[in-house]
Amino acid sequence: MTRRQIIGRGAQGAALLAFGSSLAPLLAAPEQRRFKIGACQWSLRRDGPDCFDVAKAIGLDGVQVNMGTAADNMSLRQAPVQQAYRDAAKRSGLEIASLALVELNNVPLKSDPRAAAWLADSIGVAQALNLRLVMIAAFAKGDLLGDKPGIDHTVEVLKHIAPKAEQANIILGLENYLSAADNLDIIQRVGSRAVQVYYDVGNSTDKGRDIYQEIRQLKGQLCEFHAKDADAMLGEGRIDFHKVRQAMDAIDYRGWIQLEAAAPRALVPDYQAQCKFLKDIFQ
Repeated sequence: MTRRQIIGRGAQGAALLAFGSSLAPLLAAPEQRRFKIGACQWSLRRDGPDCFDVAKAIGLDGVQVNMGTAADNMSLRQAPVQQAYRDAAKRSGLEIASLALVELNNVPLKSDPRAAAWLADSIGVAQALNLRLVMIAAFAKGDLLGDKPGIDHTVEVLKHIAPKAEQANIILGLENYLSAADNLDIIQRVGSRAVQVYYDVGNSTDKGRDIYQEIRQLKGQLCEFHAKDADAMLGEGRIDFHKVRQAMDAIDYRGWIQLEAAAPRALVPDYQAQCKFLKDIFQ
């Protein structure tokens, strides 16, 4: 080989290595990716472990599961139900991403002692499912917006339960209609590293908030995301998800983004399209 050929092949090799390095985040195994794309169990329209079959058909990485309802006595507190979910996740090759207390929209943490008991129990459920996050919903009957007594009571409940969550290394994620500043005030008043904000870009957009600025404002206090945009398919509505990605990068967020989006035509094909939309941006 001539000197010119040696130099040329060396340059080609360097270019291939650089190209391979640029693809590494895209080709990485799910557990090594910066972002994972899941969906909420209720958005998949399944009340049981078969939600993982739907999630697999869509092409998701996992499911955010609901702990149950008052009617089924918060069924995920039962060991056989927990095992059924673990088995379904393993069979599908997907992950149980996080745990949600959706029933607190009907049985509010701000006023009903049952909700506080369920929240305390959720820590053990999360441990049994090897999870690190419990989402605390506060909408409908549990809405905290403009409800100072409700916020005050919620703070007192969290003060009582947060030490148990800290000991178990579990994050309690607050999802509500409050501003980033109001949520940060709650976190400061509770005074626990176990309490953070669960951010829904659609809900905050509905309230006219600057979500790109709020995400940055919540640096270090933001545990997970819901992705929706009212009744629109993602990418066809009000929210610029490229700017959402930029805001996440600015706070060095890594973790789950859960689809809670509309499916105006049919669930599986609509969610397949939106899953691809998110993966094109976030993976």
